[in-house]
Amino acid sequence: MTSILTNTSSMVALQTLKGINNNLTQIQSEISTGKSVSSAKDNSAVWAISKVMESDVSGFEAISDSLALGESTVAVAQNAAETITDLLTQMKGKIVAAQEENVDSDKIQTDIDALTEQVQAVVDAAQFNGLNLVDGSSPDDVKILSSLNRASDGSVTSDSIDVARQSLSTTTPSSSQVFGAGGGTATDITGTPTAGTTNADPLTGTANFNDGTTQTVVIAQVAEGKGYKISLGDININTADGGTATGDRAFEYVASATDGTADVANALTSQINAFFGAATDDGAYTVSVVDNEITLSNASTTNAEIGLATTAGGTAGTSAASGGLGALQNIDVTNTTDAAAALATIETLIDTSIDAAAAFGSAAGRLETQSDFVSNLSDSLTAGIGSMVDADMEEASAKLQALQVQQQLGIQSLSIANQSPQSVLSLFR
Repeated sequence: MTSILTNTSSMVALQTLKGINNNLTQIQSEISTGKSVSSAKDNSAVWAISKVMESDVSGFEAISDSLALGESTVAVAQNAAETITDLLTQMKGKIVAAQEENVDSDKIQTDIDALTEQVQAVVDAAQFNGLNLVDGSSPDDVKILSSLNRASDGSVTSDSIDVARQSLSTTTPSSSQVFGAGGGTATDITGTPTAGTTNADPLTGTANFNDGTTQTVVIAQVAEGKGYKISLGDININTADGGTATGDRAFEYVASATDGTADVANALTSQINAFFGAATDDGAYTVSVVDNEITLSNASTTNAEIGLATTAGGTAGTSAASGGLGALQNIDVTNTTDAAAALATIETLIDTSIDAAAAFGSAAGRLETQSDFVSNLSDSLTAGIGSMVDADMEEASAKLQALQVQQQLGIQSLSIANQSPQSVLSLFR
């Protein structure tokens, strides 16, 4: 039946054309925005997930900035620690030179003082954005934001990398030991030589320390403030011109409240060993320690002497509990006893600066690794978001062309349907 009131073919053609136009509008939106899901109405679930991931990416960008700031701060501290290590190594050379005979120890001390001031200058300048990791101003670790963690329930927490501060300040409180004036006892330190009761002249009544022989010294008993001295006489000491000269050296240590016999023995051995290594021929004299027993060996071609002494009523040397290089202020090479002790002190301080540089290097490596990971993670999240919401432009292009053809055909079909009622006129001619 043909009706001039209801054109079914036209309605079908019109609905088809509307559907084509809707699809064409969507494809054109994808092409213009580059996204297949640009709003919640396109796909609410995918849109919600993508927005959460986009917020995480934004958070990781902030974390990257935090890591970059942390890397720069640690790099400054590491460079400072390495520079200080070099300065302390130069200072060690000066102290070694002070062990020789016939040197101007006052001028060497002036150089050491200048190097100490330079060390503190490096410490003071080693700051980045106002944060100094080597000045000992705080014992607290520095926390550097490093990660954003999202749990399966949607809760978010942050992680940080803790960078330990390293005190390399020369102004850290430290005091030199002070030998007491009171007499010690012969049973405090024992060995082949007869132990003196004062430290006025421990070489008085000494024993020969002959070529090819050993001497054993035992730290027998310890008390706070008790001083221990081992003196060596007629030791062959290297000189600046490559020769040797005969000289004397005394090695002293004052016990603290926490020291035991082994601690005193180790402290004295450290001083003696540092002196032998710096100022005598290799293997000419050696020293070793087992518990509280010190063994000295003379393999040189000349005889030497050894003397022992103890005192009471002294004060132990102190160093800051937080570390630091405060002991630099107490280094004195203007007399032979302190010059020998300075060798052991500078070795400890060099170890402190090396440990600090190593700690900063380890932290720098960790920060760099985390920074690379966060960067790669951000790229992965961005790629994941893109795979969910970005339009496939090749597919969109193909659909656009197909829909444009369908639109043209739809318009033609609607035109034909609209013309069909006119055929009824022929029936009334």
